[in-house]
Amino acid sequence: MPEFTQSNKLRNVLYDIRGPVLEQAQRMEAEGHRILKLNIGNPAPFGFDAPDSILVDMIRNLPNAQGYSDSRGIYSARTAVVQYYQSRGLLNYDVDDVYLGNGVSELITLSLQALLNDGDEILVPTPDYPLWTASVSLAGGTAVHYLCDEEQHWWPDVEDIESKITPNTKGIVLINPNNPTGAVYPESVIRRIVDLARKHGLIVFADEIYEKILYEDAVHIHAAALTGNDVLCLTFSGLSKAYRIAGYRSGWMAISGPKSDAEDYIKGINLLANMRMCANVPAQHAIQTALGGHQSIEDLILPGGRLKAQRDRAHEMLNAIPGVSCEQAQGALYLFPRLDPEVYPIKNDELFALDLLKQQKILISHGTAFNWIRPDHFRMVTLPSVEVIESAVSRLAVFLAAYKPQ
Repeated sequence: MPEFTQSNKLRNVLYDIRGPVLEQAQRMEAEGHRILKLNIGNPAPFGFDAPDSILVDMIRNLPNAQGYSDSRGIYSARTAVVQYYQSRGLLNYDVDDVYLGNGVSELITLSLQALLNDGDEILVPTPDYPLWTASVSLAGGTAVHYLCDEEQHWWPDVEDIESKITPNTKGIVLINPNNPTGAVYPESVIRRIVDLARKHGLIVFADEIYEKILYEDAVHIHAAALTGNDVLCLTFSGLSKAYRIAGYRSGWMAISGPKSDAEDYIKGINLLANMRMCANVPAQHAIQTALGGHQSIEDLILPGGRLKAQRDRAHEMLNAIPGVSCEQAQGALYLFPRLDPEVYPIKNDELFALDLLKQQKILISHGTAFNWIRPDHFRMVTLPSVEVIESAVSRLAVFLAAYKPQ
């Protein structure tokens, strides 16, 4: 019998936040163990429900959502996205510049497949949300990682970005607010990166899915507000996180800048959008209601709100563990603590995550799964209640006190 193997296109494609550690957790669950899952930003299992208005509107529109929509998405939802950006001073969008997708993830892959040839390079942050690196590789390109500096609030190192631009570079990825670090970039940093894109003729890919999840005085700056009419910018956002409907898969991509110079690229995007027929139509009906209604996320991030309280308690307790330090997150749903190599000489952080899982039944994501350069970090989701976080971090402290890395 012939042996069937995976495509060579997948040889450099990794997505380890759903890799071997998760597989071990699933085996343990099948054996009857209860696993505390702090590995994925999935709000629903932690008691974060979608606003009722979104559910009602989707239900009412189900009879109208039985057929395919326009491959870019229903008109009312795309109009709502345009109006949302217009309300933030971004006036150069048209309805046809907006593409709705089965979450942002689908649109990231689609946008890169339409652009990249073998050998093309995309600048991606380290640490990153690993779908970006994986999607670049799947499209035949090369992800070149630029450093985000932990000692500078995890902001991108602009000099490092510039040093890695080559004739093969096609674009720069900005993840802001950042996953996994929780950093929110100031306008000065974004402007410098946009200036590099302008100077070298690069596309800016702005992943802004966490734009509404901000704490204290953090301010989110849309990259498209700075790219203007002379830098092509693809902005990605959606409803999964701020509106707690990750399972509905409702996201969008909006194109701004010199679209006349990207006509052929946009034709490629349209081709791929047509090939997938359309995004999930019922979930498209959630967009207009979500963007136009009460923004309930604000109740969760203000003082006294669940998300802020959980983030604060996790940050406090992590920093109290000897040998652990953690930059406070300004946005998103995660912390990215550092394990001092002098205290915890870890050589394999995936093995560290497996050991923690087996001993304490806690599932976290190891730092190198986010293409971080050293095995000295991990990502912790801050979605559980304060009480659950206190229990989890206490168990982590017990584990670390006795841990002997192999």
